[in-house]
Amino acid sequence: MPSNQQSELNKFDAMAADWWDPEGEMKPLHDINPLRTDYIERKAGLKGLNVLDIGCGAGLLAEAMAQRGAHVTGIDLAGDTIEAAKRHAEQSGLDIDYRVVASRDLAADMAGAFDIVVAYEMLEHVDEPAHTVDDCARLTAPGGDLFFSTINRNPLSWAVAIGGGEYVLGLLPRGTHEYAKLIKPAELSGWCRNAGLHVADLTGMFYNPLLRKATLGHRPDVNYFIHATKPDA
Repeated sequence: MPSNQQSELNKFDAMAADWWDPEGEMKPLHDINPLRTDYIERKAGLKGLNVLDIGCGAGLLAEAMAQRGAHVTGIDLAGDTIEAAKRHAEQSGLDIDYRVVASRDLAADMAGAFDIVVAYEMLEHVDEPAHTVDDCARLTAPGGDLFFSTINRNPLSWAVAIGGGEYVLGLLPRGTHEYAKLIKPAELSGWCRNAGLHVADLTGMFYNPLLRKATLGHRPDVNYFIHATKPDA
């Protein structure tokens, strides 16, 4: 594994113990979790569907989807966060299949196995995000839905997400994001199309850290969501 990718995993392993603290380092994720779960349910439904959460961390989104009736598999390469996810799911009485496995390896064994594939807040942390989008497409069943969220790459997003979010307000630990790895919407949309997907929706998200409230429907200048679909076979 490239050293810079291992550095990313180490960052998230270091956050594992604090992940489920709504006032801790992952506070913004706690605040936006209902909105990002609602977005999936509104676009594709959740109850009774097989869902894969790629880059699941310690399971905030995975548990929210399981609570709404989805059959959830969560994968991450940061082993400590997966252990934290397993412990919390057991305490919550939820049956979630957590695995330490790469999306490429899972795609070799479970191509087309999932009605919904989600990669939220993770593409900006991998070395080859276009390859991850390809993996997501392979893992999705024909006619299925895919959901991505990430951060735009422009001066405003640096000022808001990195300069403001990490260094001024301290919403996330410093160094959580690298500007060069942020992703323009046109880039992510292009990777989706190259993987044979249809981009059904692109919308921005605005997060107010003072009110701890997130809303969709804005320009994708900073944070944004993409809903894509895989054509029927």
